[in-house]
Amino acid sequence: MSRSPIRDLLVGVFVLSGLAALAYLSIQLGGAAYSGPGGLTLYASFDEIGGLAARSPVVIGGVKVGQVRRIELAPDGSFRARVTMDVDKGLRLPDDTQAAVLTQGVLGNQYVGLSPGGSDTLLQDGGEIAYTQSAVVIERLIGKFIENLGGGDKAAKDGGS
Repeated sequence: MSRSPIRDLLVGVFVLSGLAALAYLSIQLGGAAYSGPGGLTLYASFDEIGGLAARSPVVIGGVKVGQVRRIELAPDGSFRARVTMDVDKGLRLPDDTQAAVLTQGVLGNQYVGLSPGGSDTLLQDGGEIAYTQSAVVIERLIGKFIENLGGGDKAAKDGGS
């Protein structure tokens, strides 16, 4: 039996296209992305960031305008999470902009949502967003709900006897 060179070529092209598709999916799921030239660097401090991570999106009105670059403890010793964001340098954000850690969809991916204010003064590169809203941690809410359902009333009655 002789092999057809055309068939071998088609099989090779099919295998290479499959490998290229796997490489593309791996890069996309890994979160690697070219962010282009540097943008506007902004900082915000939160009491609780939940599952927010580096490369999480920064969004205004549902439109991605940047990403979280780094998360660390605030240098002032307040034990708050300081989030460094890289946003589009063309944005003209007022200095009373609010940043909130929000949950996206059913899977619970978290992102930073910005709500521009009405001030005439604009945030500059390296500016600090003063108005922040921390993440809502579902586990804590469920724990408080269960505590109030069963154990909370009983403990109050036992303590009062």
